[in-house]
Amino acid sequence: MADLNGKLDQVKGDAKEALGNVTDNDSLANEGKADQLTGAAKDKLNEAGDAIKDKANEVAAKVQDARDEN
Repeated sequence: MADLNGKLDQVKGDAKEALGNVTDNDSLANEGKADQLTGAAKDKLNEAGDAIKDKANEVAAKVQDARDEN
């Protein structure tokens, strides 16, 4: 679900920015840009978290293999 939240924020931001541009509402367009940035940040944080989990699992597997060898 965390993956989806970032994408939803980006899509919502795209829509707000487009509507703001069409209606000449700078505030709404800027809010849309902020939503896009928020979504992108959520995606990057999620990717970083996944990378950390993957590395932790890799280390845990190596520790387990070392234990099994002894």
